Amino acid sequence: KTSELIRRLKRLKVIGKNILVINSAKDTRSPDQVLKTHDNVKFNCLKVFDLFNVLNMREFDEADIVAIDEAQFFDDEIVRVCNDLANKGIRVIVAGLDMDFKGNPFGPMPYLMATAEYVTKVHAICTKTGNLAQYSYRKAKSDDLVLLGEVDEYEPLSRAAYYKSMLRDKVRQMNVNDAQEINSKQQKPD
Repeated sequence: KTSELIRRLKRLKVIGKNILVINSAKDTRSPDQVLKTHDNVKFNCLKVFDLFNVLNMREFDEADIVAIDEAQFFDDEIVRVCNDLANKGIRVIVAGLDMDFKGNPFGPMPYLMATAEYVTKVHAICTKTGNLAQYSYRKAKSDDLVLLGEVDEYEPLSRAAYYKSMLRDKVRQMNVNDAQEINSKQQKPD
């Protein structure tokens, strides 16, 4: 997502557009005021916890384009902020995960997608099948909705690979080693 966002922003910068880039301060993977991709490409940004408080900054008045990364980390106020900016004639580009690690709609993303003029879904490549990956499978053992991480915590998976991995996790939680053990557990009387 961030790589595609930066690619688009670089093209707009070349033609002289004034760009304001915002990232969630919850994204602590890079300590500086920069967006950073997995392959270490960087782009300057303003990190904030709350979009509402930055609307009055002069940078918004000077911006032709406002780009927001990691939009799923903002609250529902982001939808109003994006619409207010667009209504003022400012082009708004938003990037974020549309689903959480459980496969559910993530934060304000469904509402942003519903009110956007254009939606481009960018997919990684599934590490198991080589197909498009629609899911972020969490390898780390945590039920927290937000767990920032890189390759060690998440793995991009296709639908089939994701559900196969989820099933494997459920079987592990049952402390079952093989199908024979499942059959013997089912046949034991109470």
